[in-house]
Amino acid sequence: MAYHCFAQCNPSISHHLRQNQLFLKCLVFVNRSLAMEKIKCFGFDMDYTLAVYKSPEYESLGFELTVARLVSIGYPQELSSFVYDPTFPTRGLVFDTTYGNLLKVDTYGNILVCAHGFNFMRGPDIREMYPNKFIQRGDMDRFYILNTLFNLPETYLFACLVDFFSNCSRYKSCEKGFKDGDLFMSYKSMFQDVRDTVDWVHIKGSLKEKTVENLEKYVVRDAKLPLLLSRMNEVAKVFLATNSDYKYTQKIMTYLFDFPHGPKPHRPWQSYFDLILVDARKPLFFGEGTVLRQVDTVTGRLKIGTYTGPLHHGIVYSGGSSDIVCDLLGAKGKDIVYIGDHIFGDILKSKKRQGWRTFLVIPELAQELHVWTDKSGEGSHVQYLHILCVYMNLDSSSNERPDISTIQCRIKKITHDMDMCYGMMGSLFRSGSRQTLFASQVMRYADLYASSFINLLYYPFSYLFRAAHVLVGHLFECVYNFSEDVIVAYLGLGGESPC
Repeated sequence: MAYHCFAQCNPSISHHLRQNQLFLKCLVFVNRSLAMEKIKCFGFDMDYTLAVYKSPEYESLGFELTVARLVSIGYPQELSSFVYDPTFPTRGLVFDTTYGNLLKVDTYGNILVCAHGFNFMRGPDIREMYPNKFIQRGDMDRFYILNTLFNLPETYLFACLVDFFSNCSRYKSCEKGFKDGDLFMSYKSMFQDVRDTVDWVHIKGSLKEKTVENLEKYVVRDAKLPLLLSRMNEVAKVFLATNSDYKYTQKIMTYLFDFPHGPKPHRPWQSYFDLILVDARKPLFFGEGTVLRQVDTVTGRLKIGTYTGPLHHGIVYSGGSSDIVCDLLGAKGKDIVYIGDHIFGDILKSKKRQGWRTFLVIPELAQELHVWTDKSGEGSHVQYLHILCVYMNLDSSSNERPDISTIQCRIKKITHDMDMCYGMMGSLFRSGSRQTLFASQVMRYADLYASSFINLLYYPFSYLFRAAHVLVGHLFECVYNFSEDVIVAYLGLGGESPC
């Protein structure tokens, strides 16, 4: 995040990066320094990491199946007309199960954006519900963080449902839900219905079945994947730990590594991994874990009893734990880089419980960087408008109060225009000049991050990923000594001082 943010706050670097879009797309960003030559094992999640699902096709499928299930259990038939809109949701939003609002917050719980259905609330209205525009983010019974890519369809569905029940004449809106005659449905009850339905669609429903029926439509296949893993095999051990079951994993991984015109001889996908674990049940996997069992790869069934033998190449295991992985591979905490997309299930738990090094895959990053580099000429103004020289010659003895209302309007317009380039909920990482909860989690728990782990292909395995210095306020001012000339240049006012 340090390099990413440095590029954002330095217009000259942003301009340079705009000239190198291909270079930018291939970067791996660094929060904490990592020496690749010290890594003995590379671990992978499958869903949204090795297997990247096509957006918005995959989210639309999940959305349609979830809506269909809700209708089948008694929700209004009108819901069937809902169509997924990928421009609305972003990851990292918080759903308030008391008032039915979608909230975009920072790491401390300060509210940056609040939407009730598709109605974006203004500051005074937000303060009526949330004193000081603040929530107790730790109240997990009330606030649910929608952090994963799998959460995107339900994020949009929450907005659709609140909007529908708020505007349908058959229902009466209440502070904490809605009424239909003598029946009351709370937002908390609605939330639980959606959550249970989403889990049903993923576990018992037809989502996986429909995905494997049309893999070309829903799954990205990249010819660079087997190339990268074969190179990793030469310098380290490689393992797979996925929550998916064996039958689904087998079909997805076979598709990902099946390139008829690829390098010969053709290798089965299992040959790229020293250890394969399905049904991992992360994040439990990073704690006590579950019983390690062997999978019969012919029938897909689990063999009876706990597996206690040594590691055998090509065997597929079910369950287990991160401790078992370390024992079987002969590695310990910082020897391992685990690569995944789930900020909580993959990154936070592997970092906090095992000390593994972490690489977070953020597919949205490519679009985020594209918007930033395309609009950085406007965005850079936001960084410096607040130090306009109207205050330059004033100190604590001054009674003068400059009128900065025009500046504030410009800041708001530039911020809003830039946020809308990302989507209706704005950037995944920022809201104006403030970092989102998601951004703070990335900075705290991901040692490395990129739009795709395939970007590792462009770095030698002896590479030192070195984090940039994080500058506190006084050091920032020393490094970037903002003189009047610099301010004038940034604001595009030419050589004539406005003061």
